[in-house]
Amino acid sequence: MDVPIKVLIADDEVIVRKGLRMTVNWADYGMEIVADVPNGTKAWEAFEEHKPQVVITDIVMPELDGIELTKRIKGAEPKTKILLLSCHRDFEYAQQGIKLGVSGYLVKTAFEDEELDLYLDEFRREILAERAAAGTEAAAEARFNALFSSWLYGADNEFEGELQQRWNAEWSWMEHGVYLYVIQVAQDFGELLASLDRLDPGAVIPFSRERCYAAASPAMKLKLDTLLLERKSAIAAMYVHKSGEIKHPAAWMEEALELHRKVELERKYGIEAESWPSPLLQAVRLVADNLKYPWSVTEVAERVGLSRSHFSTLFKKVSGENFIDFLYRLRLELACELLCHTTMTLQEIGEQIGMSDGKYFSKWFKRSNGMTPSQFRGRQKDESRQT
Repeated sequence: MDVPIKVLIADDEVIVRKGLRMTVNWADYGMEIVADVPNGTKAWEAFEEHKPQVVITDIVMPELDGIELTKRIKGAEPKTKILLLSCHRDFEYAQQGIKLGVSGYLVKTAFEDEELDLYLDEFRREILAERAAAGTEAAAEARFNALFSSWLYGADNEFEGELQQRWNAEWSWMEHGVYLYVIQVAQDFGELLASLDRLDPGAVIPFSRERCYAAASPAMKLKLDTLLLERKSAIAAMYVHKSGEIKHPAAWMEEALELHRKVELERKYGIEAESWPSPLLQAVRLVADNLKYPWSVTEVAERVGLSRSHFSTLFKKVSGENFIDFLYRLRLELACELLCHTTMTLQEIGEQIGMSDGKYFSKWFKRSNGMTPSQFRGRQKDESRQT
């Protein structure tokens, strides 16, 4: 069922408001009146509350006239369809409204029903077309975000091609230089996204309910740095990493992977490059980058230039757990994140953590986590809808 188009009526004359309510069959246009108010101040309050797509307003009203109301509405929601009602003596004001982007005006004392019908039918067609375009765009964004998340976790998918397409089209500005950021926030993530949206650094890619990636042009870098510094001073559990300047897609992908590794190490294990011995940091990165491989303690120790016993002792001392338990936990946490943040199948997820048999993966996951992968994924989706 289509969502009705919301209409707000503002006029200081009761007879006009009632007349519009009673004489127009709003359902024929897929519309419903969400409020009718007697002055501009109440109209603005109703607009903020209901966010109507259509506003029909008198020009001359107490407290806040129709022109000032139009300025506020167009400043907040430029796509809102505004129809001005005026008297003959208000013609100059009507012209001001048209300059502000109103969709039309009617002379209250003389308009025919057919005139209003034409406007409403036009508004309906335009709004439905805008909704269809927005739905297509939202679906494309959701697909791109899902490909990006899966790719970061090691999936061999179509992300590189999608990135190249964007780089050649809406992200062509990145050719002149771009800085990539990864931001992880444990609280007030919605407020952070709203702040980024207002700042408009260039591109923001939501990754999870607590993490996003942002791309900023050199001109926006300082503003984004300032915003993040202010946020970080107020939020303790906030991780921010950024790349150097990037000028081609391959470097973009390389930096995105490196930022992903850094924030994963910090968020999951409190590992910072400065605080862990280099061989252990190298070992963690080695296995985290390829959980498909059947790692043994002996092989990892050899790869980082330590004996098995020295490596095991040092790892337990620094991390507080033995390496096999750490590796086991790494695989379980990756499986959980892939279930939460991607649409990968159980077979594909199992392969990402070194289990080529999807049925075996399901049994292993249930034994480790107390529920099947499907149950876990369903619960996470339910929690996401509630928040």
